[in-house]
Formats: sequence, C-alpha cells, structure tokens
Amino acid sequence: MACPFAGTSVLSGIGAMERLAAERAAGGVAAAAAAAAAAAAAVAVLLLLLLLMLVVAAAALVVVAAAGETEVSNADVTSSHAAYATAAEPISIAAAGAQSPNGSAGHGMPFVYGGTPPLSAMSPPSSGGLIMPNGHADVAAYQGMRGTAKGGTLGVPVGRGDGGGAVTRRCPARPGAAPAATATDGGVDQVSAGLEAAHLGPTVAAETRAAATMATGAGADGGSGRAGGSGEPAAKKTPYYPDYLALDELLSCQRPLSFAAGDPHHDEMLFITIHQTYELWFKQIIFELDSVRGIFAELSLGEKKISLALHRLSRIRAIQKILVDQISVLETMTPQEFLDFRDYLFPASGFQSFQFRLIEIKLGVRPEQRLNGKWIKNVSTEHQALLRKVQGEPSLFDYVERWLRHIPFRDFRGYSFPSAYETAVNRMFTLDRANLERQLSGDDLARSLDDLERTRGTFESVYRRDVHEKMISTGARRLGFRATHSSLMIMLYQDEPMLQLPARLLHVLVDVDEQLNQWRYRHSQMVHRMIGIKVGTGGTLGHGYLRATVDNNKVFSDIANLSTLLIPRRLLPELPAELRDQLKYFHQIEAFDRQLFESGGTGEDLSFC
Repeated sequence: MACPFAGTSVLSGIGAMERLAAERAAGGVAAAAAAAAAAAAAVAVLLLLLLLMLVVAAAALVVVAAAGETEVSNADVTSSHAAYATAAEPISIAAAGAQSPNGSAGHGMPFVYGGTPPLSAMSPPSSGGLIMPNGHADVAAYQGMRGTAKGGTLGVPVGRGDGGGAVTRRCPARPGAAPAATATDGGVDQVSAGLEAAHLGPTVAAETRAAATMATGAGADGGSGRAGGSGEPAAKKTPYYPDYLALDELLSCQRPLSFAAGDPHHDEMLFITIHQTYELWFKQIIFELDSVRGIFAELSLGEKKISLALHRLSRIRAIQKILVDQISVLETMTPQEFLDFRDYLFPASGFQSFQFRLIEIKLGVRPEQRLNGKWIKNVSTEHQALLRKVQGEPSLFDYVERWLRHIPFRDFRGYSFPSAYETAVNRMFTLDRANLERQLSGDDLARSLDDLERTRGTFESVYRRDVHEKMISTGARRLGFRATHSSLMIMLYQDEPMLQLPARLLHVLVDVDEQLNQWRYRHSQMVHRMIGIKVGTGGTLGHGYLRATVDNNKVFSDIANLSTLLIPRRLLPELPAELRDQLKYFHQIEAFDRQLFESGGTGEDLSFC
C-alpha cells in the first residue's frame, strides 16, 4: 500500500521548483532594467557634457571673432576703410590710469567714441564692462557707449607704442558722419554735445559725460582736465583755503618802505594794513553799488527788486560802519610814531585813492562839488580814464530820481498831492502865526514872523515850480519837481502798506550818504590828530581840506532835508478812500462766505471774520 504522504511530497517539490524558477526569472528582469537605466543615465551625462562643450566652444568663437574684428593693424584699417578715413575723428574718453564708474582702473588705455561699435562690443559681459583685448573690462566704456548703434567709429586700444601710450585703431565709420572732437580738444562738454548731435540723445550724452568726467578727471566746467597742454591728466584739485583766498599773494602785499630803506619802523606795517583793508572794503562797496545801479536801471521795478536793492544798500551801510570804527585802530599809533616814517610816503596820499573817487561818482557826487578842480590830475593816466568814463554814466542819484519821478499816486483820479499839500501848509502857517501873536509882541513878534515867512518859501517850493527851479539854480535843491513830490508823499504817508518799502529805501539812502560823511569827518579828525595843520603828503591842505569836504560832497541831502517839509499828522490831509484802498494789501471775503463762517458751517471758530 502506498504511503498517503508520498504524492504530496512530490507535488510540493515540483511547486517549490517552479517558484524558484519564477523568482530567478523576475530577478533577471529587474537586473536588466537596472542595467538599462544606468546606461541611459550615462548617455544623458555624455550628451550634457557634449552640449556644454559646444556652448563653451561657441562662446570662445564669439570672443575670438570679436577680437579678430577689432585687433587689426592700422594698415588694414587704412586700406579697408580709406573712404571713411576723414568721416569721423576719435573721441578720446579715458586717460591713462583713469577710474571707471565702478571703481576699476581703466589700465591706461583710452577709449574712443564716435560711431558704430561691433555688435559683440555692445553686449556687456557678466562683469558689467566691455571685454578688451587685454582681457579687462571697463564699465566707463560701456556706460558711455550704451545705445550708440547709430554710426561713427569705435576705437579700442590694441597695445602700447614705444612711448608707452596706447595705440588706438578705429572700426569703420558711418559714411557722411561729422568729424567728432576729442576730449582734449574741447573737453567733456564737447564730447557729450557731439554725441547728442549725432542723434544719440541727451540721455546717452549725459551718461557719456559722467563716464568721461570720471575717467579724465575733468572739472565741473567740462574742461579737458589736462594741465599746460602736456598731455598728462591733471589731478582733480580740491579747494584749499589759502589758495582760494590767494593768501600767498595777499600776505605778500605789505611792503613797508622804511624796512626796504634799512630804517624799519614798526608802525608802518599797521598803517599799510589799515589802508589796504580800506581798499578791499571799497572794492566790495563798489561791487554792491554797481548791483544796485543795475537794479534801478530797469524801467519796471516791483517790490522784489526794491527789496533786493534795499538789502544791498543796507550791506553797504554796515560796511561803512566798519570803516568808521577802523579809524580807532589806526589811532592807536601816536603822532610821533607816524612821523617816524611819514617822510617815506611823499608824494603818495589817500587823495589818490581812485576807488574812493569811484564810490563818490557812482553815488552821485558831481564834478562841480569838488573843492579842488584839479583833483583828477592826482591819479594815474589809467585811473583818470576810468574815472572820466564812470562820470559819463548815470549815478545812483540819477536812477533814484527817475524812479521817484515815475511813482504813481501823485495824481490819482482827481486827487492832486501838491494841491492837497498846499492846503495843509496854509492851514499850518495860519495856526503858527496865531500862536506867535498870542505869545509874543513887539520886536520879538516881528522877528519871529519874518522867520516864519522865510520858512514858508521852502514849503512853497513843493507846489510852486518857479520857486523850486530857483532853488535848483542856486544849488539849494537837486531833486526835480516831480521827484520831490513823490519823495515827500512817501515820507508823509509811509504808514500806508504800499509805501513802507519805498520809505525804507529812502531812509537807507540817507544813511549811506551820512555814513560816508561820517567817515570823512572821522578821517579829518584823525589827520588833525596826527599832523595838526601841516600840509598833507599829497600837497593838499590836510585837515582843512578834508574838513571842508564833509558838508560839500553830500548826495542825497534833498531826501535828508524832507524832514523840514513834514507837517503834523493832525494836519495831514486824508487820502481819498479809493486811493487808500490802492495802497493796501487786503483780501476781501464775499458776503455769502461771511455768512457761512459766522454760522459755524465749517465747524471752526472763525469769529474774527
């Protein structure tokens, strides 16, 4: 009898064998798949490497092509582009040792702009600059060239010549292109102007200017930045205090004659320093005075211009105060100390100060006011010509008189200032006469009434032209008839807003005149203290002459004397309402606006309305 388990064992062995075969088959398939995947990956890597090599090779070809395009000999350029040889000249932008905008050095190789660069040069490399034949990049070149694809030439350096300079060659220019200037010929301004003229646009021109200014060290004025035409770039020089003030020259101008003669006297240095300081201040006064004359030379003067003139006249007044105070420094020198070196000064004299004469003439001192008719003979021929030229120009007095003559409101829609003033003056004199008659009698009354009548003639000159012209002929008055009306009206009604600024201007003119006279007086007193009544070194009568000029050379005495013509406020005639409105600064609120404000419609407290 067979064993019941025998068939089972055989069957189990067969199944195990089948399973083992199946597992072996599956493992083979997996191994094959893995091998295939590895092979595919290897192929992909190889393809990627091949592609990368192709890219590198292509890039190298581009660089080589660019170098080949630009690195040609000068002879090749000449032979290949002879037709364009005169079409454009190179524009030298960078100089040896220049710095690029990114701070990198330009390696001493100038760039030349003027036309169409090769396309390879138009694309910035990863460094942000142009790849040059020497392997360096320069941002300045790229910033200056960016967008300049409209013709001309692009020169690039290809090496150095025997003299150490870069050899610049040029690519073909656009036919008919205008010659381009170099930075050394006309500066950076001409470079940028040339680029803009070549239709490259103001933006490119501005960028080129910025790059070229940094590269060449050109100044803010667009100059070439080269000194003395030597071809070497001039280092940009920062202002230095002694150089800015020219102190080397200024401080070497004190040359005492007693020192040069071997007989040094200490106080001569003070004497020279004080008078040189005077002349420097005189120069500043002339500078300010000319600007004020220029303002008044215009036919139309508004508040801003009058305010500017007032400001500069106030500066002159402040300088004059310094001139007066400076005399006290000179007075620290005793008369004996001055006499120690005075003989060395002959015939030099302050009488020969042509700048002080210029100040007097420009203010308005007339030749007939001079006490010494030969005063101009005391200066050099050159200074005589200058003084005569200035005498032929309008003075500040002439300009101010013209301005006063054309001020409005003297006659306004039926109102006449001279007539209103005459009425007020007659009333004032009637009251004054009545007061004298009440308080005085006999000879005292008679003398007082005579004085009152003589004073009345001065007032009549305002509204009677014949009296005014008689005063002008005798030299008692200088301002014209209409100008006198305007100046007096300004002084009487200076509280009106529109007349406040003109009134201040008239006051400062009087101040300038008085300060100059104050300086004359203090100077004459100082001279009297130093030399007594001796003759001056210039041959004048010394103190006597100087003292006489104090009252004789005034300019704006008519304005100063307006105080004589003023009348009390209580007697001052009222201006017409329409004229008074014209003299105000005001803002008018409409009726509906006022009602809105008063009702509190805005939620604000506007009760001031």
